[in-house]
Amino acid sequence: MKREKAHGRAIEGQGLGSDLSEGSIDNERSFKSIWDLDGRVVVIAEKPKAARKIVEAVFQEYKPRVLRYKGIPYWVISSKWSEITVVPAAGHLYGITTMDKGCPTFNYIWQPIHIAERGAGHAKNYITLIDKVCRGADHYVNACDYDIEGSVIGYLIIKNHGDVNRSLRAKFSSLTPRELRNAFSKLMPLDREMVEAGLCRHELDWIWGINVSRALMSSLVESVGRSITLSAGRVQTPTLKYIVDKVTSRNLFVPIPQYSVSVTVRIGDSNYSLEYYGRSLESREEAYAIAEAVKAVNKLIVVDYKEEVQGIPTPPPFNLSDLQSEAARIYGLSPLTTQKVAEALYLDALISYPRTNSQRLPKDLNYEEILKNISRIPQYRGLISKLFSEIKGVLKPVEGAKEDPAHPAIYPTGVASISLSRISRRIYDLVTRRFIASFAPSGRLLRKTIVLSPLRQGGGVLFKLAGQEIIYEGWLKYYPFSMPKEFQVPRVGVGELLEVVSVKVDRKFSKPPELPSKIKVLKWMESVNIGTESTRARIIETLFTRKYIVEDSRGISATDLGIAVVEILNNYFSELTEASLTRSFEEKLEAIRRGLASRSQVVSEARGVLVNLLNEFTGKKTEIGISLAKAIGLLKPKAKCIACHREVFDEDLCKYHHLALQELWKAYSEWRRREGISTEEYLNYISKLGIVGRWVKELIDVLCAGQSKGRKLSMQ
Repeated sequence: MKREKAHGRAIEGQGLGSDLSEGSIDNERSFKSIWDLDGRVVVIAEKPKAARKIVEAVFQEYKPRVLRYKGIPYWVISSKWSEITVVPAAGHLYGITTMDKGCPTFNYIWQPIHIAERGAGHAKNYITLIDKVCRGADHYVNACDYDIEGSVIGYLIIKNHGDVNRSLRAKFSSLTPRELRNAFSKLMPLDREMVEAGLCRHELDWIWGINVSRALMSSLVESVGRSITLSAGRVQTPTLKYIVDKVTSRNLFVPIPQYSVSVTVRIGDSNYSLEYYGRSLESREEAYAIAEAVKAVNKLIVVDYKEEVQGIPTPPPFNLSDLQSEAARIYGLSPLTTQKVAEALYLDALISYPRTNSQRLPKDLNYEEILKNISRIPQYRGLISKLFSEIKGVLKPVEGAKEDPAHPAIYPTGVASISLSRISRRIYDLVTRRFIASFAPSGRLLRKTIVLSPLRQGGGVLFKLAGQEIIYEGWLKYYPFSMPKEFQVPRVGVGELLEVVSVKVDRKFSKPPELPSKIKVLKWMESVNIGTESTRARIIETLFTRKYIVEDSRGISATDLGIAVVEILNNYFSELTEASLTRSFEEKLEAIRRGLASRSQVVSEARGVLVNLLNEFTGKKTEIGISLAKAIGLLKPKAKCIACHREVFDEDLCKYHHLALQELWKAYSEWRRREGISTEEYLNYISKLGIVGRWVKELIDVLCAGQSKGRKLSMQ
């Protein structure tokens, strides 16, 4: 039956949209083979490379014809009963947009992405081609990646150019020939719950992002007549607040002096350095008293000696965030770079689908075949041989607690590798070695601990020497990137006296809070359950694009713009800055995916929350605009902070430098107690410490330069 479809038809939202669960998709759960479908069949792949893999694996024996439309390849396969066309998309071809100009707006439509977004002109030719091959087809197969995004990509294409009631879904976790052939022999009904959850995620992100962003920008226009691009979002903003909170803590840091006593002793022919073992020393006098006690006897007695064997548990195979963490730790790669490289390896059929949270492998995966195929690669041949010998042929992988309903942990497919770039080889090597290691036994460490004292009964003055050596490598021989550092110490007996070579008192300082790294931000997002495996790395990069954050060798810092946006949102949209609201909607999205909630209900609830927030915002719009303009330097403050451009909060200082003042004098009470120094000595000393916080250092510079307008700033 031939049916004409409107080209690029928009799907109306009005903030809700119809739920697929209301009957627009066949509920039958039985499987069908691609060869059971007669007439014209259109298979939609997510990208051209994936489309080619599908054709080569499933249809090659039928001599497919490759055709092109403006450089885009597509394939036609003819059989006795059907004509199958495999056509690629280019990722998302549809996006959300609105004709409304103001705020709030909850009217939106799904349109071709080249209309909905700037810079997406490449999508137009794909849409034209897809409309051409879909017109009048009898069946449609969504063969995009089996995740929420792939489900949405395929659904919107079929919705606009075909018929969702005559559609099926191909599920696969790798682009290997065997898995693709299996997927097309067991086509499932369209995954309506996953589609619903994906559409809802996009709609929530859109209505939160556009309304709060427009509210912020309009407050500036109405209050100071200036327009700049600002953005906020239900995942982006809590992530930015996390970074700003970390940066604020670092900027307000004042180091506190601490003391340590180190002793060098001779054991046999070697010297070993010991650290004081006990509560931290806050008094210089106490530290020197301990040092003198050691010098007085010139020997330390062994009061305790322990040896214990400690296991090093075998890790599970990678999920995406674990892979991103290791790639950052070992090679310094950003999470987004690792994700992109892993996705490219997947499209080359070298690894399984990477955007997964699972740490578990499929029970029906042929481990032995994959390992034997990997052993054909010279660098892994010896490792596989050792593994088979060590485990005596029993292939039982260690698995983690995390699961993913769509995909297993990342594993190498065993497909012969192609020529890879340096970064691609590194990511492939990490995945492959971690997979091999997951079958190996735990490693074992021998830990030795020596506790010594200058007094026979201990007397509370103790020193410790610790060492460790690897006694069985286990999985570490296959994944050496986690090899513990060894430090050999000799065996000694309790009661043995050791000669003291030297004694030293050191003044150290409390450590400043670390600035976050990209991978630490991603891990935080994962820990509080905001964003997805697919989106977290990209959201972090968006914050850089918006100039809310910057990065240097120390880590990520927030710009004045990023700090200002968080401050305003925290004051007027506090729900948006907290992860709890975003997390609650993530849980609702998961309920949709499990068929326990509807898209319309969740979008309606989000709309209600936003309306209440925007109503509050409207009543304070001018106030918010002026505050924001002052914070980002668009409006000169009536009184400027003596340490920066911000508006005075108290005592000639902005809010941040006033907080720095409080931290400075709070720390001085400890410095005076521990060091007995004057205010001038204190300021002069810590101004030279590189670990002091930025806002504290700026304040000290002002105080030391006498720029406080003749006033003595309060030391309370």
